[in-house]
Amino acid sequence: MKIVIYSRIAHKVSAEEFSAMIKSVTNAGFDYALNRDAARKLYGAEQTVIPEEALYDEITSSLATDSIILVYGGDGSLLEAARQAIEYGIPVLGVNSGRLGFLTNVPRSEIDTAIEMLSRGEYTIERRSLLKVEGDFGRKVYPYALNEFSVQRHHMGMLGIDVEINGKQTVTYHSDGALIATPTGSTAYSLSAGGPIVAPECGCFVVTPIAPHNLSMRPLVIPESSTVRIRVDSRESYAMVGLDNQNYTVNSGATFTITRAEKEFFFVKLQNISFYDTLREKMMWGVDTRNR
Repeated sequence: MKIVIYSRIAHKVSAEEFSAMIKSVTNAGFDYALNRDAARKLYGAEQTVIPEEALYDEITSSLATDSIILVYGGDGSLLEAARQAIEYGIPVLGVNSGRLGFLTNVPRSEIDTAIEMLSRGEYTIERRSLLKVEGDFGRKVYPYALNEFSVQRHHMGMLGIDVEINGKQTVTYHSDGALIATPTGSTAYSLSAGGPIVAPECGCFVVTPIAPHNLSMRPLVIPESSTVRIRVDSRESYAMVGLDNQNYTVNSGATFTITRAEKEFFFVKLQNISFYDTLREKMMWGVDTRNR
């Protein structure tokens, strides 16, 4: 098996730390590959630490064979790597060298243990649902989202957002925006907007308004078999839409159709880390704040 390492080196990561991780990978009996941009940032433009045959610019079908992508960074790095992972059906393991990190749920201090567990086969592969979004983007876009599809105001002034579910007019939000999230995305933007936390194995989507003018508006949990249609009206002629961390400006009146994608995202779940362990740690549910 090959460990395909991807990192943006967006946080403080030393070359020594990265070299130690690569040594752990090879000591465990894995081949490895590292994205060229990360190698240059770590070791310099003329680096010779990583052999040329172990460097890659983009993942190809040959590199994807019998591989796991190890993302070293934060959730933003994982979302970037997810595009190529989804294309080739490669499982992804996230190591958190950033801040919060729900998707990159392996602490950087435990990376050696994680690699050993991979070598012993002490992991499972979780299938995560994706959104497929089609509509008036005005350009060619990558239509899949692991976390959410969002609609937001461009500058000042609220939006009018009509939402149809399975052909039935359901709600009109007068708000700063709205988003449709997968269970995976329920701990991301949707959570910040007041949406519920959904376990990843639940077959549903969450429709969440962003700062609605009418306080009776609440998040709505719907089956993932649903078809959601959104129409955006903006006083400013423009609005912003986002597919995970990719944002686009669209015209007022744009419509979008959101369904469950035929593709899936494959998430490497180590046997010593559960979804509820991650929630307890990241949300600090085990901390008694009264003693602070």
